Amino acid sequence: MPSTTRHNRRSDTPPPRTGSSETEVLRGFLDYLRTSIAAKVDGAPEPQVRTAAMPSGTNLLGLLNHLTFVERAMFLGDDVTDWQTTFQAAPADSVAEVVARYRDAVKRANDVLDGCTDLGAPVPRPRPDLPAPSIRWALTHMIEETGRHAGHADILRELVDNTTGR
Repeated sequence: MPSTTRHNRRSDTPPPRTGSSETEVLRGFLDYLRTSIAAKVDGAPEPQVRTAAMPSGTNLLGLLNHLTFVERAMFLGDDVTDWQTTFQAAPADSVAEVVARYRDAVKRANDVLDGCTDLGAPVPRPRPDLPAPSIRWALTHMIEETGRHAGHADILRELVDNTTGR
């Protein structure tokens, strides 16, 4: 039986056609996923954007808030002591503020990556005495992390207001 629920369809953006180097492919896919999840959260209505849709408490705004902390920890060297708390945005934070913070973290992370030419080198850290993963590992991890949560966000956004697509 066909559903009578009306969906708000966004056009679906296909994966990027990046350059041929490993760096261009990794960064192209990461930026594609970053753009996808920010667009998925941007404009989502209150209070549904922060309403838990499952027993774990996962919500749309919290996913983007978490990814902001992951970007900052991975590429800017920020220390996060309690990852679980990053899955909730502060009650006073608007959707626009969380999206803007995420986009700022991505811009700052890309500024760091722009100076990295060797994927085997460690991610630059403010304190070089602390261990850091290779840039290749960090990019691959961020593709996995962002893609995983972008998939969650797809489902959560559809539950919030029936919006589908990237």
